[in-house]
Amino acid sequence: MSAAAPPAGREIGAAAPVRHRWLILAVLCLAQVIVVLDNTVLTVAIPVLTTELDATTGDVQWMINAYALVLCGLLLSAGSAADRYGRRRMLLAGLVLFGAGSLAAGLARSGGQLIAARAGMGIGGALLVTATLAVAMQVFHGAERQRAIGLWAATSALGFAAGPPVGGAILAHLPWQAVFLVNLPVVLVCLLAVRALVPESRDPRGGRPDLGGVLLSTAGLTGIVWAVIAGPDVGWRAPAVLGAAGGGIVLLAGFVLWERRIPDPMLDMDLFRHRRFVGAVCGVVLITFGATGALFLLTQHLQFIRGHTAWEAGLRMVPFALSIVVLNVAGVAAALIRRLGVPAAIAVGMVLLAAGLALVTHAPGDGYPVLLAGLLVMGTGCALANPAIVEAVMSAIPAEKAGAGAGVDGTMTELGGSLGIAVLGAVLNARFSALLPAALAGAGSFPAALAAARTEDERGLVSDAFRVALETGQTVGAIAVLVGGLVAAGLIRRAERAG
Repeated sequence: MSAAAPPAGREIGAAAPVRHRWLILAVLCLAQVIVVLDNTVLTVAIPVLTTELDATTGDVQWMINAYALVLCGLLLSAGSAADRYGRRRMLLAGLVLFGAGSLAAGLARSGGQLIAARAGMGIGGALLVTATLAVAMQVFHGAERQRAIGLWAATSALGFAAGPPVGGAILAHLPWQAVFLVNLPVVLVCLLAVRALVPESRDPRGGRPDLGGVLLSTAGLTGIVWAVIAGPDVGWRAPAVLGAAGGGIVLLAGFVLWERRIPDPMLDMDLFRHRRFVGAVCGVVLITFGATGALFLLTQHLQFIRGHTAWEAGLRMVPFALSIVVLNVAGVAAALIRRLGVPAAIAVGMVLLAAGLALVTHAPGDGYPVLLAGLLVMGTGCALANPAIVEAVMSAIPAEKAGAGAGVDGTMTELGGSLGIAVLGAVLNARFSALLPAALAGAGSFPAALAAARTEDERGLVSDAFRVALETGQTVGAIAVLVGGLVAAGLIRRAERAG
């Protein structure tokens, strides 16, 4: 039987068993799911935001992207702050900031106000992503930790897939402000539960604040992520994009040099000498690159080729997320990971994910049963590989640096996902442009080309070109997933043998 947990707010040791830890995990997962859900929930609100806020296309893009940009830029700093100042404290701070940003977004009366509010939500989101995982690493140990990580990762998949259908359901009955205001009762419940249940933990060595590392990492990551987000619309060769990407790379190089020279770095650069850590990080980037990019293209297929609305497309993809949740809640994923080992679990999971993507992309027939089968295979792969890859990252970092590990995992996940959408989107656009009839070669998008088509035959050619382009992009994504999984599994296996 577990010993009693220290009173909330008191610090715990690295191996202290914690009572109510599964209830704590439920609260952590609830906080995590609203953070991830807000990445995709606005995709169905674009028409109403454009009309009611008199927003331009650029305004709407930044209403969506400001959140992800700020969140990704601050993840490393947020993880370091959780270790230095207390994971429970940063979890509470993240909830307050996320709630305040949600309230400000719900009260926004202009595009600029909504963009600023979304950026504020990103600050809270960065603290929540890192603190939730870091707290889970402190209150769970042994085999229970693996299952807890699986459930935490499953809620991320659920939030990602649930965004469009949840947003669509809200907009069907309530004004757009409710998309943000619905976060407030969830935040309040989490605040009360965290104060009552979660014990404090922090890095016992503490150390001086690394302000230089915070500034360099935040500015560098923000520049790179901005370039990745803006590149498809502004143009990859645009001076602003090249300048932001180049400046971000220079700043991150400066961050590495800075971290090597100071006595209390926010991220220990010696970690990158460890094969297990490097393999896990490479796997996170490549896997999320292929999976997120390919799923993004799949939603395009459902909307533009099959004619579903954004929330209908999201609803059809829910089985993908539910299969991940079910396999983790039932403990099946954790049991398989223990039986196979982390490297093999990553490899098998990514093979399944790639196979599911290939099935969805190339199987004959446009009926939902084929899509459902592919989504279930993909979900099984993610249920196995995602917890294993998070476990690989976190196990390569000392327990007292759990926040830093969560920051690295979150940063690589966000960066890989942003790159996947941008790069596979570029593959889609290039292939689509190459396949368009000469008379429509100047069209910049599928809707524009379809509107410019003058005959039914031309509209058929446009649809065929877009379908083939989508297949090309999704195939590239499946290959990236497969390669990423095998590379990560191989590096981690070599590290285990060397160890």
